[in-house]
This record gives sequence, C-alpha cells and structure tokens, in this order.
Amino acid sequence: MTATEPTPRPAWRRPTPGEPRWIVAGSLLVAIALQTVMPSRFALHPKYLVSAITWVLLAGLVITHPDRMSRRSPRLRTASITLLVVIAAANAVSVVLLIRAIVSGHSLAARQLLLGGGAIWLINVIIFAQVYWEYDRGGPAARAAGSDDVPDLLFPQMGDDTLDPEWEPRFFDYLFVSYTNATAFSPTDTMPLSRWCKVLFMAQSSISLVTVGLIAARAVNILPNT
Repeated sequence: MTATEPTPRPAWRRPTPGEPRWIVAGSLLVAIALQTVMPSRFALHPKYLVSAITWVLLAGLVITHPDRMSRRSPRLRTASITLLVVIAAANAVSVVLLIRAIVSGHSLAARQLLLGGGAIWLINVIIFAQVYWEYDRGGPAARAAGSDDVPDLLFPQMGDDTLDPEWEPRFFDYLFVSYTNATAFSPTDTMPLSRWCKVLFMAQSSISLVTVGLIAARAVNILPNT
C-alpha cells in the first residue's frame, strides 16, 4: 500500500455478506435437544409441548431464511426472539427446579444431577450467545449492512488496526464470549460497552455461579456414596 492510498475500513465497519444460518441453527438445535432429554424433574411441563413449540419455530426459521442472514425481516426477527424467549423461559424454570431440589435435601442420583445441571449450564451458554449475537450493533442483518459501527461488545480485533482488516464478529465469537463469561464469571478478552450488555453479563455470571456452585457442593455429598 502506498502512502497516498487510504487505510481500508475494517470489515466490521462496512457492508459484508451476512452470516450463514447453519451455525446459528445448529447451536439452537443443541439447546432444544438438551431440553428434550432433560430429566423430567428439572423440565418445564408439559415437556412435549415446549419441545414441539421450539422445534416448529426453529424449522420455520430455517425454511424461510436458509441462507445468509443479510436481509432485514421484522417477522423473522420476531420469530427468532420468540424462540429464544421460549428456550430461555424453559431453562429458567429448570434452574429454579434444580436449585429447589438441591437446597430442599431431596434425594438426587449423581447421574441425574450431573446430566440435568450440565444441560442447564450449556443451554445457558447458548442462550446468552444467541442474545449477544442477536442484539450487538442491531443484530446480524444490521452488522452485515454496516449501518451501525458503535459496538455493544468490544472485541480485541476492533481496537487493533494491525490485525486482519477482513475480520468481523461471527456467531462463534459470541459463543466464545458467552462460554468464557460462564466459566470465568466475568469478562475475559471482550468487554461489554452498553449498559444492557453489562446487565446481561452480570445475569449470566450470576446464573452460572449459582448453578456450578450448588452442583459442586451437592456432588461432593453424593458421589462418595454412589
């Protein structure tokens, strides 16, 4: 590049092709599958109805928008958010049921505790990844259009012009942010900037800390006796 050539705008600040649908749909598929096999005592009932609703919503999203997510559609986004709300509500009920079962002293088999608690924790990671991905800078379609360059999440690549100019956040980046926040109980390499994002980070860390802490404490008492 010569001295007279302007510095190119990074990919995350200019229009680019939308993200492929498959990885986002795949993560939702994992979350729905985990809720389907969730132990009944930790599941929202009627279990079959919740599973049916989530499967239908996911199938509708994939069928109506199977390719790259660069087209803005209020109906599709409403359906996507509705799916997230259903999965999140069911998982919130599972968290409450898990906590109640642990603190009430009810008998829990180690396998049931680890399977239910692990599924709840992983669904929590997927849900928050989806929410970060859905709302950061207006959502995937807005990011593809490059219409909003004020980030809600500051990834390391956004603050270093010497890194790959073709980089832009994809769903896996949001999944990584969610996973590290759920394991470290705090931000790691990516910082929340907007207030709504900070609130979500606090909520996710709190849910993860309570879930992991109670499961670990209960497992200490159960596993030696199994």
